[in-house]
Amino acid sequence: MSLYFVIFGNLIGSRLGEINGMRYIDFIVPGIILMAVINNAYSNVVSSFFSAKFQRHVEEMLVSPTPNYLIILGYMSGGMARGLTVGLVVTLVAMFFSDLQVQNIALTFTVVLLTSMLFSLAGFINAVFAKSFDDISIIPTFVLTPLTYLGGVFFSINMLPEMWQKVSLLNPVLYMVNAFRAGMLGVSDIDVTMALFIIVLFVVALFMVALYLMKHGIGIRN
Repeated sequence: MSLYFVIFGNLIGSRLGEINGMRYIDFIVPGIILMAVINNAYSNVVSSFFSAKFQRHVEEMLVSPTPNYLIILGYMSGGMARGLTVGLVVTLVAMFFSDLQVQNIALTFTVVLLTSMLFSLAGFINAVFAKSFDDISIIPTFVLTPLTYLGGVFFSINMLPEMWQKVSLLNPVLYMVNAFRAGMLGVSDIDVTMALFIIVLFVVALFMVALYLMKHGIGIRN
C-alpha cells in the first residue's frame, strides 16, 4: 500500500494537479484504504473456509448443533477483523503522506464495516464452490482486482466520457469507494444514500446465498 502512496500519490499525483478541488494523493487515500480492506476481508475467509474443506474438519462443524448462520457469521467476523485491522494500519501509513481529516466518522465507519462484511461473505461463497487452491485465486485475480481498479480508487468518474460513466455505474465497488470517500473527504461522484442502499442490498443478498449453500450442502457435502 505504501507503494501506491509513493508512486501514484507523490510521483504521478504531483503532475496531475487537483481532483474535485483537492490534491490527488488526498483524493486516492480513501480508495487505497478501502482496497486493502476489500482484499484482506475476502482473502481471509476464502482461504480459511477452503482450508477447512480441504482438511475435512468442516465436517465437524456440520455435524455439530451449531446453526449454519452462526458458522457463516463466525467466518464473516474473522474476515471483517482482518480487513478492518489492515485498513487501520494502511490509514496510519497514509498519515505520513496525507493530512487526513475525516468529515463524517459515522458514515466512514458504516461504509468500511459494510464493505468488509460484503467481501467476507463473497469470499465465503467463493470457498464453497472452490475445488482446488487455484479456484480461490481465480475470482480475486480476474474479477475482484479489475472491479477494484475500475471502481474509482484512482480517478473520478466525472473524468470519463459519458458512456463510460454509465458503464462504471454497474460496478458495485464504485459505490463503496465513493461512499467511503464521502465520509472521509466529504466529496462523492454519486448519491451517498443510493450507495449505502446498494451496499446493504449486496450484503443481505450474499448472506442469503451463503445460508442457502450451507443449508443444502452445495460444494461441501458432495
